[in-house]
Amino acid sequence: MDRPYVVLSCAVSIDGYLDDATGDRLVLSGPADLDRVDALRAACDAILVGAGTIRADDPSLVVRSAVRRARRTALGRPASPLRVTVTGRGDLDPAARFFAAGPSGALVYADSAVAARLRAVLGGAAPVIDAGTPVSFPLLLADLAGRGVARLMVEGGGAVLTQFLTLGLADELRLAIAPLFVGDPAAPRLVTAGNFPQNAGHRAVLADIGRAGDMAVLRYGLSGRFEPDWLAESGG
Repeated sequence: MDRPYVVLSCAVSIDGYLDDATGDRLVLSGPADLDRVDALRAACDAILVGAGTIRADDPSLVVRSAVRRARRTALGRPASPLRVTVTGRGDLDPAARFFAAGPSGALVYADSAVAARLRAVLGGAAPVIDAGTPVSFPLLLADLAGRGVARLMVEGGGAVLTQFLTLGLADELRLAIAPLFVGDPAAPRLVTAGNFPQNAGHRAVLADIGRAGDMAVLRYGLSGRFEPDWLAESGG
């Protein structure tokens, strides 16, 4: 296995924004969509978010459903997936919930320029892997594969999602659309500015159109490795 199967998961407004520009978090997902995301988390081996998401939202990234946690442990897996982040600045707080959310553990992939300093800051909170300058996403994925991660869920933010897309390293996109508009060019979008050399002229495969409460959920295949039925087969 050269790299894990990579699933991008995010919620956006109708006009494609991940958040607004107010400084307060814009809540896009309702209870039904949060439960859908929880099922997806439970079916994966690791969850990745960028360091900016940790600073802004302080997520725990754990499986919330007791039933799903029990199903994982019955299969000999940790109750929640491995938590993974990537950082170029090395600005991470060891007290963040990301590092203290449970026994499944956490990993940090850092730019070479900050890796040593970040190890000193985090102490025993999580291993810090030197991932090159700038951080090499192929190296990150190869290292995760070597640790037994077969399925990786990427939850954001926009810069991280853009990296996976522009490098052609995403196999699937699960896009939930909230019934509201943001309409602010200063707000973060699903895709940040950049070119898509790996995807130029490529049409994604629309595999499914679903619903989670008042949200539409679109499922796209992005690569030749796309597996339409993997979640159902995993019990998700």
